[in-house]
Formats: sequence, C-alpha cells, structure tokens
Amino acid sequence: MKTAEEVLNGQVILIDKPLTWSSFQAVNKLKYILKRRFDLPKKFKIGHAGTLDPLASGLLIICTGKFTKKITEIQAQPKEYTGTFFIGATTPSYDLETEIDQTYPSSHIDESLIHKTVEQFLGEIDQKPPVFSAIKKEGVRLYEHARAGVEIEIASRKTTIYEFEITRIALPEIDFRVVCSKGTYIRSLAFDFGKAMQSGSHLTALRRTKIGNYDVQNALTPEEFEKKYELKSTE
Repeated sequence: MKTAEEVLNGQVILIDKPLTWSSFQAVNKLKYILKRRFDLPKKFKIGHAGTLDPLASGLLIICTGKFTKKITEIQAQPKEYTGTFFIGATTPSYDLETEIDQTYPSSHIDESLIHKTVEQFLGEIDQKPPVFSAIKKEGVRLYEHARAGVEIEIASRKTTIYEFEITRIALPEIDFRVVCSKGTYIRSLAFDFGKAMQSGSHLTALRRTKIGNYDVQNALTPEEFEKKYELKSTE
C-alpha cells in the first residue's frame, strides 16, 4: 500500500493477532495507523474476516475499502488451528477464561486411546457451541446468559473436521492440529474430546494458522505493521 486510493479500493491485510488482544482491538489499531499514514476519511471501511478470542493468537484477516465485500467469502473458507488440550479437568467456558469446575479420572488414557478417539471426530459432526460464546439466543449473547447464571438449552449444529492430528502427547497435555469448517468451536472440540475418552478436557492454548490459502507465516504483528506504515516526514 502506497496511497490512500489503494486502501480505499481494497486491501487484504494479514495480521498475527497477539494473545490477549481482541479482534476489535486489532482492527481499531490498524484503522488508526492507516488513517494517520494515508490521511483517510474518518469512516473509511475496514473489518475482519472471522473473530479470534482474546485467549487465542494467530491469523486475523483484515479487509479495507471495497474488499470488505470479500469478508463473507473469506470467512467461509476452511481454517487451520494448533493448540493444546488439558486432559482430566473441565471449565465452564471450555478454556482458561474460567476456573476448573470439575476433575475426572485420566489414568486409563494412553496413546492408543487418544489416536482412536481422534477418528470419532473426523468428517461431519454434531457440535454444541460453548455457553460462553457470542451466539445470540432470545436476543442475548450466550456468554451474557452464562455470566448471569441463567441456564440456556443450546442446540447442536453440523460442522466438519477435515483434518485432526495429534502432534504431541505429554499428559495431561495433548497438542493438536485441526483443519475445520466455518463455525467450528475448538473449545467445544476440546470438551467433547475429553468426554469421548470418559474423562474431561479443556483448551489451554489456541493459534489460528490458516484461513483458506492465507497463512499466518505471511502475517505481520500489529507492532510490525505500525513500524512499516508509521507516518514519515518524507517519502
């Protein structure tokens, strides 16, 4: 990007979102940098193609200008994640957002059982979103119901796991790589995976590495992006 016109005509920007940052925070950071660098209109179009939770890092695709029309198309593409399951305990949010609420036996779990269980989750599966999610029911986001202590019945939905690979076993931790369809909750996969082994599990690390052909290896951190497009007195 060298001109305001290029930004407004449309750009696809790959950002490596840091841990603890919200997707909204990352978009706002880029919006500020681009407005300042290219003297853009106050309300120029910018948005992201798929939210990443603050407790997840990795690929966040940000579109500007006319390319914001591509967001729906990009969101529909398969996504690749890597991360870690912690076996033998669950949390209400299925990740580290909440404290452990229950522990389970895990001495029966071995490498053979882990790999056998993986096979159960390949292909189209039924999955319930976590109660701590942004999905709306009765006009209210599920996490708002959960934080208020209101029990809500959540319907399962179809999702597809194209690839599911175990990359490290060091119980109680299991590292994985997953390629999945739009709408898949890796937190729910963690919970269901533990349950399928007659135990419990929650997600302790998550990183999005790919969306379609877009790869986090080609992404910039917000800090790197700022350095690249910092306002200069001369060109």
